[in-house]
Amino acid sequence: MTRTPDLIEQLGALVGAANVISADGEMAPCLTDWRGRYRGAARCVVRPADVGELAAVVRVCAQAGIPIVPQGGNTGLCGGATPDTSGDAVVVGVARLNRIRAIDPANNTITVEAGCLLASVQAAAAQAGRLFPLSLASEGSCQIGGNLSTNAGGVHVLRYGNTRELALGLEAVLPDGAVWDGLRGLRKDNTGYDLKHLFIGAEGTLGIITAAVLKLFPPPRASATAWLALASPAAAVALLGDLQAAFGPALTACELVSGVALGIVVKHVPGARPPLADSPWHLLVELSGGGGAYEMGEARDLRGALQAFLGAALERGTIADAALAHNLEQAKRLWALRENIGAAQKIEGLSIKHDVSLPISRIPEFLERAGSALERAFPEIRIVAFGHIGDGNLHYNQSKSRAGANGAFIAAQPAANRIVYDLVHELGGSISAEHGIGQLKRDELPHYKSPVEMDMMRAVKRALDPRGLMNPGKVL
Repeated sequence: MTRTPDLIEQLGALVGAANVISADGEMAPCLTDWRGRYRGAARCVVRPADVGELAAVVRVCAQAGIPIVPQGGNTGLCGGATPDTSGDAVVVGVARLNRIRAIDPANNTITVEAGCLLASVQAAAAQAGRLFPLSLASEGSCQIGGNLSTNAGGVHVLRYGNTRELALGLEAVLPDGAVWDGLRGLRKDNTGYDLKHLFIGAEGTLGIITAAVLKLFPPPRASATAWLALASPAAAVALLGDLQAAFGPALTACELVSGVALGIVVKHVPGARPPLADSPWHLLVELSGGGGAYEMGEARDLRGALQAFLGAALERGTIADAALAHNLEQAKRLWALRENIGAAQKIEGLSIKHDVSLPISRIPEFLERAGSALERAFPEIRIVAFGHIGDGNLHYNQSKSRAGANGAFIAAQPAANRIVYDLVHELGGSISAEHGIGQLKRDELPHYKSPVEMDMMRAVKRALDPRGLMNPGKVL
């Protein structure tokens, strides 16, 4: 790797010398992924302030044949924003592109730059009397450009869809430095290829998203939250169907949590307390809506309607127990148990992580068969399963019961992946639901996508990035 002084000077002239970082110690946080699994090197880290500066940076790099790694909040879980170890790349951070450009309450849209924190977009929408429903555990540190680049999901996909469904228009800098302005707040635009979908979920391999027009919604005036104890995933799937039949679109979230996952949270998160007695499986349910009489027959409010539903489920034996939140603070405590699973696992130590999606009807079969196969292959394995059962997305992670045994176990990841991914594929699922491909699953992808699909993806890459300079080594 050569850190050419001319390059550093050129970039400094474009964005200001203070916004070009080339010292190893100062670059370090940008060269390691959130999990600490991937570490790379770079010529420098550049932080442009607006789309014009970013486009100029890309043009300089493109003319010199220098690879570019786009980076947002660096909270990804698949190494998609971490450069390789060659040190050839320039990391381009978008954190300074953090302006709310426009809010149109009548059109229910907000136009934001890629470096806006997800929490800031939520807050700006709330100030305008609207809801931006994308919600992730990392919303205080992840950036909307990264959410779009990975097609993030979160806990409200069941009602509002993932990030792809929430985006109406995009602005992006292409690999040659050209700027595409597709910032249209239209719900109908039938004028050929819908180009924004090329960049959503592409993990920065086709260009750098710089801004987006996102959908907003009227905020719910009432909500109801409950933590349930169940005997099995099959009981959870059956209850999900009952909830959907009873509440329709008012069912905002339905999260499955194993007893093992809850135990790790209680162990490592200060103040975390299990809301119910020990149970092999749990379900976190949220309803939200207009409040008052909400088309639920004689039930006059969401909480009353959910309480009545759960009472009947207890009588039928569909659930073993239930804790219904009586106020917003209690609801937040229940949600904290779910949202802190990832952080608690990080404290616990290394694990093999899988982010998969399945037809909801096949989730019980997957959990049974995958668990049995992994336990046969790896004695003393511990499986942490949780996720968004309402949309079929499971986080399915494995480690050894003794933390000291995890180093050797991590080396067995290819064998564990094959057990999990082969079964996911057999059951009609996907090896990546909401975390993307990055470096982690790049070599797995050809096993589960057809040659035709892979050829189509490579053709798109060649068309937009013929020299392969944009986030090389990711996805493809």
